[in-house]
Amino acid sequence: MHPKVRHTRGMTTSLPATAAETTAHAPWPVRLLSQKMAEYISRMSPVWIEGQIVQLNANNASSLAFITLRDVSVDMSLNVTIPKRNLHAATTPIKDGAQVVVHAKPKLFPKRGTLNLDAREIRTIGVGELLARIEELKRLLTQEGLFAAERKKTLPFIPRSIGLISGAKAKAQDDVLVNARARLPSVNFAIREVAVQGPNCVPQVIEALQELDADPDVEVIIITRGGGSVEDLLPFSNETLVRAAAAAHTPIVSAIGHETDTPLLDLVADYRASTPTAAAKKVVPDVAEEMQRLTAARDRIRAAIRARLEREVTGLAGVRARPVMANPHTLVTPHAEHIAELSQRGLRAMVNRIDSARDRLEGLTTTLHALSPAATLERGYAVIRDQDGNVITDAAQTQAGMRLHARVAHGEFHVEVASTPEETS
Repeated sequence: MHPKVRHTRGMTTSLPATAAETTAHAPWPVRLLSQKMAEYISRMSPVWIEGQIVQLNANNASSLAFITLRDVSVDMSLNVTIPKRNLHAATTPIKDGAQVVVHAKPKLFPKRGTLNLDAREIRTIGVGELLARIEELKRLLTQEGLFAAERKKTLPFIPRSIGLISGAKAKAQDDVLVNARARLPSVNFAIREVAVQGPNCVPQVIEALQELDADPDVEVIIITRGGGSVEDLLPFSNETLVRAAAAAHTPIVSAIGHETDTPLLDLVADYRASTPTAAAKKVVPDVAEEMQRLTAARDRIRAAIRARLEREVTGLAGVRARPVMANPHTLVTPHAEHIAELSQRGLRAMVNRIDSARDRLEGLTTTLHALSPAATLERGYAVIRDQDGNVITDAAQTQAGMRLHARVAHGEFHVEVASTPEETS
């Protein structure tokens, strides 16, 4: 293929052959880019794609039906055209909100720069297959821990404000409001009315959920709708919605369908209510019932205090009735008498010991006096000692002129030896 040429003020210049060769001074015109994109897309093979029909226009003068196909998980849409005969040839009637697979070839319209899918076959996805996909999604989310009990948040006892997501003027909304206000007339609600089935359900519920979750006054959010077919409840098993609920900081109560219905939103919610009425009763305490419980608890406390006081009064009366409390000296007197008796016995024993010791001392004194040299001295005897203190017991121990010391009964004196026996003989 030869490069294109363009004419600029009478001059002919070559256009870049590829997108990589374009520059600010050598750009492609819009028509060339659109043409090349159309050529590139036209080389694509037909492809099977899945999505949800959010708009179906088959009532027109054209031979084509126009469909808007959306991927609700990312809120992205594509336009699809299909011959009406092919649309009506589907084994299951095609309608808004249906989950379908389409066999189509992408096509770009260069003048408008719009992409369209030129479809030749369309099929609805059966309920069985959808339920199987939900079970697979449930398994994956369970493995991620989104349904774990430890992630559940505690509901407030008396919420200041309750967020309510429901259908417009729906019976489920009325059930929640009537039952909640019957239990607590002063309860406040922040209501968000959304589509509760069909292609707009998921984005509207997510938007309402995120808005209420960001409101600091809202302490709990109830998401509710009445019963319906399996297809009607499918949006509440959507992965994007389930993950949005898991990411919320505000406790969520799910009340979708009836007791037997269990969309994935029920599993990720902090509390699952079987009905809208049950959700209201779980979130809002019954004031009359709570007052009865409070009164009963107060009566039990009073009775317990009264019984305790009566036991203490009875015990105190019993203590006061004891003899020791009537006459406090009763407890001390026996001990005082015992102490006095012991004192007397001790005193008598001491006197006896002293008398016995005195008698013995007198005896010993008499004996000592009798054996004392002083008694002998009293009879006129004397104790003679030499100058060294030695007692003279033999005359041979003396010498003439020797000075001796004499001790008599009443005093002492010195004597001098005039002569010894040898000298006198």
